[in-house]
Amino acid sequence: MFEIADRLLAARDDGRRLAVATAVTIEGSAPRTVGTSMAFDGIAVIGSIAGGCVEGAVVATCEEVLLDGIARTVEYGVDDETAFSVGLTCGGQLRIHVQLLDDELAARLADRRPIVITCEGDEPVVFVDEPVVPRRLIIFGAMEFSVALSAAAQLLGYDVTVCDPRPLFATTERLPGAEVVVSWPTNWLSETGVDENTAICVLSHDGRFDAELIALALASRAGYVGAMGSRRTHDKRVASLRELGVTDVGRLHSPIGLDIGASTVEETAVAILAEIIAERTGASTLPLVVTSGSIHR
Repeated sequence: MFEIADRLLAARDDGRRLAVATAVTIEGSAPRTVGTSMAFDGIAVIGSIAGGCVEGAVVATCEEVLLDGIARTVEYGVDDETAFSVGLTCGGQLRIHVQLLDDELAARLADRRPIVITCEGDEPVVFVDEPVVPRRLIIFGAMEFSVALSAAAQLLGYDVTVCDPRPLFATTERLPGAEVVVSWPTNWLSETGVDENTAICVLSHDGRFDAELIALALASRAGYVGAMGSRRTHDKRVASLRELGVTDVGRLHSPIGLDIGASTVEETAVAILAEIIAERTGASTLPLVVTSGSIHR
């Protein structure tokens, strides 16, 4: 529900009465994950709960909730005679809870407090929807690769900061939506709080601070540290880092990004973000066609 919280609250501020549907349990295959939500106001839909396979049936339940204000829990599965009528052919079992977006629920969304959903029935379920973990991306170097990476990362919900000592390049006009910092990279990073939900990408290659900056990044709690450059540049970096006494060079992603054949700056941004996500989730990065088991964890 927190993934669409801003849209839900904006719609409510516009005076729209909303019914919110949330997937509280999923067994087997399903297009989305537990906690995915969608909403309906009697005219328009916000979000998507199952990739298109049950939305029509869920909207019908939302209409009932909008009429009488009574929360409902509905279930769909391959052993359900309604499965094919709603398009659920992927083999999953879904339990979906539908409720009004009332004052209490809206307050929890606005304050980013956990939401507890209790579903009665033969097998009662208590589901806790936790706020989305804030994720941060720090990019060093204000270049065209940085512009593309910043824009793509913001689409994924990252708070982006771009740091570059050159005021001519580090501008909000070139990097809309990002925090732009004009500062010497090593000085700024040494004074900036970094946690495991932070990814650091060094896209510049300036010999005046490159190795020292990467050493600082590797010494931080950042969940991901990557650096752009050729394999030859990487070898020189590693040598410089070892001279600085860095021992955990192995956690540096350099050359940065996954091998997807990227050539444009936009494709390179995708390759970098794919690697950041894989590092966070521990995924194999293999094509799904050669893997087995559940697609969503």
